[in-house]
Amino acid sequence: MQFKNTKAFAEELDKNDPLRSYRDRFLFPKHKGNDVIYFTGNSLGLQPKNAQEYVNEIMTDWSQMAVEGHFYADKPWWDYHERLAEPLSKIVGAKPSEITVMNTLTINLHLLMVSFYRPTAKRYKIICEEKAFPSDQYLLQSQVRFHGYDPKDAIVEIKKREGEHNFRTEDILRTIKETGDACALVFIGGVNYYTGQVFDMETITKAGHEIGAFVGWDLAHAAGNIELKLHDWDADFAAWCSYKYMNSGPGNASGCYIHERFHNSKEIPRFEGWWGTNKEDRFLMKPEFEPMPNADAWQVSNAPVLALAPYLASLQLFEEVGVEPLFAKRDLIVQYLEFILKDIDAQVAGSFEIITPSDPKQRGTQLSVFLHGSGKSLFTYLMDNGVVTDWREPNVIRLAPAPFYCSFVDMYNFGQLLKKGIEATS
Repeated sequence: MQFKNTKAFAEELDKNDPLRSYRDRFLFPKHKGNDVIYFTGNSLGLQPKNAQEYVNEIMTDWSQMAVEGHFYADKPWWDYHERLAEPLSKIVGAKPSEITVMNTLTINLHLLMVSFYRPTAKRYKIICEEKAFPSDQYLLQSQVRFHGYDPKDAIVEIKKREGEHNFRTEDILRTIKETGDACALVFIGGVNYYTGQVFDMETITKAGHEIGAFVGWDLAHAAGNIELKLHDWDADFAAWCSYKYMNSGPGNASGCYIHERFHNSKEIPRFEGWWGTNKEDRFLMKPEFEPMPNADAWQVSNAPVLALAPYLASLQLFEEVGVEPLFAKRDLIVQYLEFILKDIDAQVAGSFEIITPSDPKQRGTQLSVFLHGSGKSLFTYLMDNGVVTDWREPNVIRLAPAPFYCSFVDMYNFGQLLKKGIEATS
């Protein structure tokens, strides 16, 4: 397709967008009476209009049934989380039995480390990417210290090459091979939060298994954003938050994937609680833990249904659309945004560069733009003029046009504001 940086062309793309009606099913903040241009679905997705309905349903059941809502609500609370497994399995490429929803992301990763980071005197190292999302860095550092190791020795960081913005798969594979049987765990973010680079998860998982390590993924920026095939890729475990591309609300519940080969293993340890016990016997209050025969065995406490309600509401939209049409629009709108960025950059003489990979297979919804001159003043200008975007030190603006609710006209209008902002702040 031959793109044009004109409003008429953007309007034509919107006219032909099969998902255009879904924009009306989300609530937008306003700027001077108009919808903002919202680029931060990679941080917090917009609220689906049906979320309030799902929350109100629980509030009504609570008011009318009190404790009986656990069993007699239209969506009984005691198994509410099970309703999320089927739609989530389609999004992350897993079997429904391999999915559970509980707690929040870093809490779940710590719990999963009980099962999948079990260091020995010989095999104790963790491989991760350098400058991983800070919460992952803190997680890994605290885990190795808890087991009595020095993070400087136990954590092996994959490095970018000098002068390059993104990781090379061959460098990751080389690091895995060189670490060898000293490696207990390979743990990487599926999509790099800073640049938006998508890692070759299938190849990396295979390489980790070849040296005898467990392989897990933080999918905070991947779930709902890119195609995932966790079961087929043979990943051991993964976890993700739900409030970015899956629009479940701020700080909301986390999804977990645990490969089915671990479900009935008596060898694998985990921290246990009563919601992980056999569902049919749970209220017999037996003193011995009898695990559920699926990922729910990793559940510790009963599900926070008020938090799960907006998550379920958003997953209804994913069920309606399907991931393939969603990702098709993602590719087109990101390509159009990239075209506009390059066109504006040519007009204003190299004020910025895109540091996200240009290969569509190595990126999802996000484009990260490194600013050369305007710095944070340009970010402030955009925010003051109705563009909600994201600033990351030292000089990067992250743009994530979520395909559910961003339009092609949004991309065009952003380009015009970007050009004015560069001219006003240079």
